[in-house]
Amino acid sequence: MFDVLTDINWLAVLAAFVASAVIAGVYFPVLIAKPYIVALGRENAGEPESSLVRNLGPVVCIFVTTITSAVLITALDITAVGDAVVFGLLVGIGYLTAMTFQIALNPNFPRPLYYGVLNAPFFIITSVLTSVIIVLIG
Repeated sequence: MFDVLTDINWLAVLAAFVASAVIAGVYFPVLIAKPYIVALGRENAGEPESSLVRNLGPVVCIFVTTITSAVLITALDITAVGDAVVFGLLVGIGYLTAMTFQIALNPNFPRPLYYGVLNAPFFIITSVLTSVIIVLIG
């Protein structure tokens, strides 16, 4: 069952992970920083206190989704870039974006649709990029 973990190209996983982490480092704190605060209803709140979970958590999540995509791409024997793009779109839209909206529909999110719309491009772009990198390097 876990043979697929030995079958994936870990260099491809690392490259896709780094690419997604770099995009996250630009997307959230630079491109959508102010709209993100609005989506969370925190315009008048101070900056949340820094913590290990807050700082490391997103990086761990990116790593886990990258490994998961690599496992699925390997198991499905996806080797063509076009198929990688389709796979990335399916995962980015069908799982990651859908789950973002589902989580945001929690009553604690004052602007759930806005939150989802802000996050969706990141998940779709990084899912497609991850898939393409894994296919190209793998």
